[in-house]
Amino acid sequence: MYTGKLLKIGMIGHGFIARAHANAFVQVGHFFDSPYRMQLRVICGRDRDKTTEMAKRWGWEEVTSDWRSVVERRDIDVVDIATPNALHAPIALAAAAAGKMIWCEKPLALSARQAEEMAEATKDLPNLIWFNYRRVPAIAFAKTLLDQRRLGQIYHYRGLYLNQSGNDPQKASGWRYQRIQAGSGALGDLMSHSIDLALYLNGPLTEISAMSHTFQAGRDVDDAVALLARFANGSTGTLEATRYAIGCRNGNAFAIHGSGGMLAFDLERMNRLKFWDATEPAQFAGRRDIMVTGPNHPFWENFWKPGHEIGYEHTFIATLADFLRALDRGEPFHPNFEDGLKVQRLLEAIEQSASSATWVKV
Repeated sequence: MYTGKLLKIGMIGHGFIARAHANAFVQVGHFFDSPYRMQLRVICGRDRDKTTEMAKRWGWEEVTSDWRSVVERRDIDVVDIATPNALHAPIALAAAAAGKMIWCEKPLALSARQAEEMAEATKDLPNLIWFNYRRVPAIAFAKTLLDQRRLGQIYHYRGLYLNQSGNDPQKASGWRYQRIQAGSGALGDLMSHSIDLALYLNGPLTEISAMSHTFQAGRDVDDAVALLARFANGSTGTLEATRYAIGCRNGNAFAIHGSGGMLAFDLERMNRLKFWDATEPAQFAGRRDIMVTGPNHPFWENFWKPGHEIGYEHTFIATLADFLRALDRGEPFHPNFEDGLKVQRLLEAIEQSASSATWVKV
């Protein structure tokens, strides 16, 4: 269906994450030999002034406040969803019915039922979910080492997403703190990333026991969530996400311990990966702090020379580049809506476990 080399994009949303998407659309051809060119055809937002300002800054040709008109346009190939979570399913389902390519922010939906409908509706359409952290070079390198079995048998997986945004009273009225628009709090906003990385790096979870807590009186979403987990590979895990980790701006981290060594990462030092090789002679054993900017690291030829750090925005650029190359080759791309559905089912299991104070099989 998408045989032309120009993709005409309609983006719905004009906030922080929409800027990250728009930057990727503009920059992907600057860093990668992309088989497609991006045309920023129309941007849609509820605030006309802010949407118009963003259109001028990023080069969108048209502005609208009606997302349905974007989905229905015949001159739109791609619908990019960068809206509050409650709109993900309605927009994606309408876009799928119109035969559009769909790119959607995480979490995929408000519920597993919605996510199942979205995955089913898009099964024959190119799609992606913006779990962009898979394309952090250090995380992609960790995945390579794990696939090479450099860590041997995995014993422990620990995932953390530590953020302090919930302690800011000015944000209390934002959509992320309203269940009707967000579906959940730290669970969907932060834990969804931790769950996706756990699945990507360590494989399926089989059983979880969770707790959640809300610190702010009157708030109807969780502020913090933590769980114990068992994985299909026999390892045990702990995962925690909170918006009340004072002193942590955006600490998306993990540590993996196996018979052959250890890997650890923290987004607040996103160009570095810690690695312990347990196969080395004892006198040489030690924790390495690897700067994953090349040579011979993921994406090192696409961005800057070795030793020159990259930033958050590059993860979206690399995600889009990989998607476009897979599209051109007719190959499957991950993460897609099926991956988003797996995460959504786990988020629902976590809520079930936290509310019942019991272990839940996944």
